[in-house]
Amino acid sequence: MTVRCQQLEGRPAVSSPTLTVSARWLGAYRCDVSSGDFTIPVDEPERYGGTNQGPQPTELLLAALSSCFTLAVAHAAGKRGIELSHLGVEVTGTYDGPSFSALEIRVDVGCDDAVKDRLLEAAARVCYVSNTIRNTPEMSVRAV
Repeated sequence: MTVRCQQLEGRPAVSSPTLTVSARWLGAYRCDVSSGDFTIPVDEPERYGGTNQGPQPTELLLAALSSCFTLAVAHAAGKRGIELSHLGVEVTGTYDGPSFSALEIRVDVGCDDAVKDRLLEAAARVCYVSNTIRNTPEMSVRAV
């Protein structure tokens, strides 16, 4: 499979370097997260008091990392003209109290062995989620 990288015609110009996602509580440990045209149900498993109607927030964090890294590898391959026969990314987080103490990204990529390391290094440079986790941003919490 060849991924072609090109500027998308008709794509609106980014007017602000921010992205906002919102969550609306639905009771107990359930909420809906909205981003653009999409809504994602979020919940906790029954053993933690939830209703198991959607993934946990920590699962979504790992999903964000695995999906972003997958697309970053595809982008890096396309930019370099590297043919991919397959691509899969699995992320494992090791819990340590209320956070992850370690994250492991495993990439199963079907391409020439000679370019795999360079391809993954290039993907790591452009993956927004892994870069955000690696370079902890300032975070503020305020009531509105």
